[in-house]
Amino acid sequence: MANKAQRTPRRTDGLSKELIVKAATEILDTDGETALTFRALTTRLSTGYGAIYHHVANKSDLLAAATGDVMAGVMSGVVIDTEPREALRTVALGLFDAIDAHPWVGAQLSREPWRPALLEIYECIGRLLDALGVPEHALFDAAGALVNYVLGVAGQNAANARVLASSEADRSALLSTVAAQWSQLDPGKYPFVVRAATQLREHDDREQFLSGVDIFLAGIATLR
Repeated sequence: MANKAQRTPRRTDGLSKELIVKAATEILDTDGETALTFRALTTRLSTGYGAIYHHVANKSDLLAAATGDVMAGVMSGVVIDTEPREALRTVALGLFDAIDAHPWVGAQLSREPWRPALLEIYECIGRLLDALGVPEHALFDAAGALVNYVLGVAGQNAANARVLASSEADRSALLSTVAAQWSQLDPGKYPFVVRAATQLREHDDREQFLSGVDIFLAGIATLR
């Protein structure tokens, strides 16, 4: 009888897939992917395994649904009537910010690229590049290169942020230390690195990322 008294009360309202995905996202954001288990979900949602399995088949499908939910938020921020170049910048920056806020998203997109979330990204960027006038023969390569740049840089930025958070290091102090080391290198052997030391200390990751997108789009313009 004592064990029954200690059980978590079951929820009395209906359980939907949206509620499950929302709870999963909260766990992922707070504690990371390893913390996301169906046991953790049953506790958070005050429900049983069967109720969750009724909506989600397994952890892989749950991660895909959570990733799709985050990506849908990014895509909904794109204004259809916006000039294609500005729309591409909006999509790229939206993806960067989303992966920065939800670091697990980048890993999920690269681990299961056949899922709808990545297909939506390719479709959106491909259509915008087409509207920008990229010729048919270069469209596939251009879309792949831009998607890989955006997801690669965003994922690396999120990974760096996690390392800093786990070590409780200050980003500015770390960059200053690395920049000081770079400035002491032999300028004959590392001329660019020595010159870049000052910019490393002061650079903003988000602005540098967007500069990369602009460089890419400038190159795209030469194809037209």
